[in-house]
Amino acid sequence: MIKDKILVIDDEAGIRSSLKGILEDEGFMVKATDTGEEGLNLLRGENFDLIFLDIWLPKMNGMEILEKIKTTEENTQVVMITGHGSVESAVKATKLGAYDFLEKPLSLEKVVLTVKNALKQKKLEDENIQLREKIRAKYHLVGKSPLIQKLKTEIKIAAPTNGQVLIYGENGTGKELIARLIHQQSPRKNKRFIQINSAAIPDDLIESELFGVVNETSQRTKKDKKGKLLLADGGTLFLDEIGDMSLKTQAKLVKAIKEQKFEPLGSFDSISVDTRLIAATDKNLRELIAKKKFREDLFFKLNIIPMVVPPLRERKEDIPLLINHFLKYFSFEYGKKQKTMSKEAMQAFINYTWPGNVSELINVIERFVIMVQDEEITASHLFLLVEPRESQYNSGIKENQPLKQAKEQFEKEYIHNVLLKYNWDISNAASELKIEEAFLHEKIKSLGISFLG
Repeated sequence: MIKDKILVIDDEAGIRSSLKGILEDEGFMVKATDTGEEGLNLLRGENFDLIFLDIWLPKMNGMEILEKIKTTEENTQVVMITGHGSVESAVKATKLGAYDFLEKPLSLEKVVLTVKNALKQKKLEDENIQLREKIRAKYHLVGKSPLIQKLKTEIKIAAPTNGQVLIYGENGTGKELIARLIHQQSPRKNKRFIQINSAAIPDDLIESELFGVVNETSQRTKKDKKGKLLLADGGTLFLDEIGDMSLKTQAKLVKAIKEQKFEPLGSFDSISVDTRLIAATDKNLRELIAKKKFREDLFFKLNIIPMVVPPLRERKEDIPLLINHFLKYFSFEYGKKQKTMSKEAMQAFINYTWPGNVSELINVIERFVIMVQDEEITASHLFLLVEPRESQYNSGIKENQPLKQAKEQFEKEYIHNVLLKYNWDISNAASELKIEEAFLHEKIKSLGISFLG
């Protein structure tokens, strides 16, 4: 079990020693320092769950330190302590974000009770953040297909360990969801789940996002920034789209995994971390290794526990379950009576290839819940929702556009109409078009033909 960390900042040696002894006896990890400046330095390299902070300190006072802590620490509880308490000081500290205010001489029972209550409050706040993230994800791992049952078993086995996990899957299959489920079922579940998307961050910024930045100059005109690796200390770091990470950052990540420590940009001081890494990719990493675009040593370090999230087309028996789940979810979210789906409409959904996987299904169901006024979604609604897009096709072919573009536009419209005619039954559509099913699948993908146009 990961122990909670507490930092004591007080210039009285007796207070530091007493608090350290009391809190360590209670099972906490404790560090202590006599100046606010040193306390801030410790915070640059570690995450603390609770801070005891004296108001009267040499140089920077406790109120100034509290302000700085609250600008960089997201959810650390701060308890102010002083030998010269006043209502005014207590009010000011509370306004700045302090959890509580204790007067010297400190009572052993009061200290222990305050710590337990402050950490309970922190846990509630962390759980609230995790709950909002879970709600944002919109779904659980819904499905009874053999592939999903196998994946659920793998998650159950892997979650309690510290092994690095590499999740493979196409876009929209739910790789982030799998990473969250692993975290939620692990001993780290009460600590942070932090994610970083390598594809969404420019190469020149990915290193600072991952490892953080420390400004060592005396004036410190630039703010320090904690990296994701440190923010996830004690918890889980999800490295999405790992195949897009720059080789330079990959090299530094390999070193961090091997040594369990790293140096932020601008610093020569190493920071030790206990962070579990879960990576995900929709690319073939072995091909990238062969092309010298991905480091083989990083692949081996991440690929301890490989998992594959199947595309929706390979688990069609799960589609009705997913539809009913999302119909219920979005009907509740939009304050509507829960809709049902006719057999014909359901069959059209099952026949569809779902190139965007579960993400695409979520978007389509949300659109149906909003746009369809009837209580039952029928096959007729598929045509109703497509009509605006179809009219765009007809008006989109113009005399002055290139022949290639016009041919593609016509081909897309024609194939789409045939697919709609057969409720996305690929076999029947391919038969009418007089082409192989595999070729029709290629056309759907290359022309970008989607369920709603």
